[in-house]
Amino acid sequence: MSDSTPPPASPYAPIQPMSPSDEKLWATLIHVGGIFFGFIPALVGYLVLKDRGPFVQAQAKTALNFQITMAIGYVAGMILSAVFIGLFLIIGVGIVVLIFSIIAAVAANNGQAYKYPLTIEFIK
Repeated sequence: MSDSTPPPASPYAPIQPMSPSDEKLWATLIHVGGIFFGFIPALVGYLVLKDRGPFVQAQAKTALNFQITMAIGYVAGMILSAVFIGLFLIIGVGIVVLIFSIIAAVAANNGQAYKYPLTIEFIK
């Protein structure tokens, strides 16, 4: 007795692209998430959503590069806090993250690509 049913073509469903409005929403959330949680929302957004649309992929990559750069600034500030100048660096990095993340979120919500200044491009 043999089973004549063919195996499924693929065990996984194909990745469905997002609508432009969903891409804008997720890109906005990734930028805003960086204010509160650092590089984690950008990393998760990049890994999970990068294949769902070109806009969300580009914005997640941009946000991730910026947040990693700012994390390096925070670490440098912590190291330099022994010399007291680090406190100013930490405050400055926090202000930069707040301002540029808000600008990026507004641009993403309007469907415009945004490139952060002061960013080292780790992920190309």
